[in-house]
Amino acid sequence: MPIPEDVTGEEIDKDVRQELQSLPKTLADDVAKNLVMVAKLIDEDPEAAYGYSRVALRLASRVAAVREAAGFAAYANQKYSEALAEFRAARRMTGNIDLWPVMADCERGLGRPEKALDMAGAPEVHKLDKAGQVEMRLVAAGARRDMGQLDAAIVTLQSPELASNSVQPWTARLRYAYADALLAAGREGEAREWFAKAVEADKDGSTDASDRLAEMDGVEFVDALDESESESEGDMGSGREEQTEGLGEERGGSAASAEGRPEDRDS
Repeated sequence: MPIPEDVTGEEIDKDVRQELQSLPKTLADDVAKNLVMVAKLIDEDPEAAYGYSRVALRLASRVAAVREAAGFAAYANQKYSEALAEFRAARRMTGNIDLWPVMADCERGLGRPEKALDMAGAPEVHKLDKAGQVEMRLVAAGARRDMGQLDAAIVTLQSPELASNSVQPWTARLRYAYADALLAAGREGEAREWFAKAVEADKDGSTDASDRLAEMDGVEFVDALDESESESEGDMGSGREEQTEGLGEERGGSAASAEGRPEDRDS
């Protein structure tokens, strides 16, 4: 697959670069460039990221960082069986426990929530750092929801991390998952409160909490471009006099109108 000229391979993490030192330099550079492309594209074009990960895998399947990248690319494309196999391989190579939560989430993706819950209760969880433990809690709550155990999912998410007022990298997603579970359980008042708290913590827009909150408040967002196109089509069908009258009317930019009070998956 083509590599843009401005991608040198030097962009990768120094720990990954160190792993690649076991390879001949030219090969290491090629692998590094493909790993950079995986990282660049995995959110905006996961299918292309997957393609680059397969190239890296063909070149250096015995490098743990390559297996891990291939796992995340497969995971992003909902290829859960393949992702799980790659994560297991990476873990065997390094002994690193950090992949435990995403491995459990792959079990969910494969329709095995019971297995994900078993992993959530395994001794390995105690070896995770705080971020990993929160991630494991999110996966466990998701598994409970997969099994139709909404109340248990809500209880699973209740934790010191959820109650804390400090904002950490996981705070927005944890609050969002809790709000979503409350809403699914019909506890709309509490759900709205927690969606609002998720918005407060979500500075980089990692969730759609603001949209969910607006939806609960009955706010409808209308695309101004769509309105303009509709008006243009209407004008074209009108007489010249109507067109002239219409020129004096403006509808402004994006409109948000409140219409009464109408009223996923978590990670």
